Amino acid sequence: MTSKIKYQGDLRTECTHIRSGQSFITDAPIDNNGKGEAFSPTDLTATSLGTCMITVMGISARNHGINIDGAELEITKHMAADPRRISQIDVKILMPSLPYTDKEKKILEKAGRTCPVAYSLHPDIVQALDFVWPE
Repeated sequence: MTSKIKYQGDLRTECTHIRSGQSFITDAPIDNNGKGEAFSPTDLTATSLGTCMITVMGISARNHGINIDGAELEITKHMAADPRRISQIDVKILMPSLPYTDKEKKILEKAGRTCPVAYSLHPDIVQALDFVWPE
């Protein structure tokens, strides 16, 4: 088992990671009858893309001796209707001010674009990735 989810009522869940015991709550978003006081399930999907991308980039960076400590990602989720769904996830990857070579940039971008979550999302969901490298 990976996780356990308990419905707490009022469109809120508590999610617990089995191995670590860590937990967090989710709420339905305000535009879908919820309180919007925590990540919504679709927020988590969009955020998972970003965390997966930077994790795989971190693995690749470690394997190639590249430093990406301090990289930040900004995630924007776009919703569509009929049926209600995620239509696009914008991911802005802000790389730290380090002197990356063109080869290192290519290695890291390929790693980010090929993470498991990116491959797991429906192909109709636009994944708009913007790698921002220091000048």
